[in-house]
Amino acid sequence: MNPFENRDWFEGELFDGLSLDSFNLGNREFHKCVFRNCKFPETRWSRTRLDECVFEGCDLTRADPTTLSLRDVAFKSCKLMGIDFSNVGSHPHVSFEDCNLRYVSFVSVGLRKTPFKRCVITEANFFEADLAEANFDACQFADTRFEGCDLRKARFRAAQGLFIDPSRNRVKDTRVPLETAILLATSLGMRVLGFTAPAEDETPG
Repeated sequence: MNPFENRDWFEGELFDGLSLDSFNLGNREFHKCVFRNCKFPETRWSRTRLDECVFEGCDLTRADPTTLSLRDVAFKSCKLMGIDFSNVGSHPHVSFEDCNLRYVSFVSVGLRKTPFKRCVITEANFFEADLAEANFDACQFADTRFEGCDLRKARFRAAQGLFIDPSRNRVKDTRVPLETAILLATSLGMRVLGFTAPAEDETPG
């Protein structure tokens, strides 16, 4: 049974264990709803509004959020691989916790103060995104690119695999782990004492 057919307004409802591949969820409004353990791969959300909703343990791989409005929406332990958030509705208010965000794209998206906690964000793209004061604590970033982003006062405590080029991003007061500082120094041709091979640290006598 598909609870979304022939309805466009939902409030205070729990959707548990639904499986809808490639379904069109556009032109609907969800208020204070919970989506739990749902499988929504490649679903389409055009012109839909999510207000104070929670997604727990859901699979939205390659979903299309074009013009999706996000207001106080939380994704927890969700699979969000391959999603292009670039054309999401303006001024999204969203949080991500323990999510798989591999291969995602955020281009010209305003995500100021957005929490990304303990997420896998590998091989992802952040281009021209406003990430000022965002929280990326304990996230994994191997092969993820930041280009033209505002990262001022963003926090990356205990992040892994993170590399940020300060010549391509705004990074004043950005908080990064030691590993990132070493990667940056190495990329500039420097050798960090105590973190390179012992022979390289020796001063010629």
